[in-house]
Amino acid sequence: MTTVTDLASRCAAPQAIPQDLELIQLHAEAHNALSMALHYVRQPAANIPGAARKAVQALAALGRLQDLGGVHVATSASGRA
Repeated sequence: MTTVTDLASRCAAPQAIPQDLELIQLHAEAHNALSMALHYVRQPAANIPGAARKAVQALAALGRLQDLGGVHVATSASGRA
């Protein structure tokens, strides 16, 4: 007679929290948009409208990140971060 040992199922494995994944994606989205904005500005024929559009996209991603609690904004008395 053989002994059968039950192994833990895949359901028992810890699952990533969906909110954590969303926080990471929003951070990456903001980072990529700011990188593109800088790229546009650094070109010899600077694409200012494109850079501004990407900066707005980055700010939107940071706003959504802050709404989810993934960003803590610290400001001083002068209003600067």
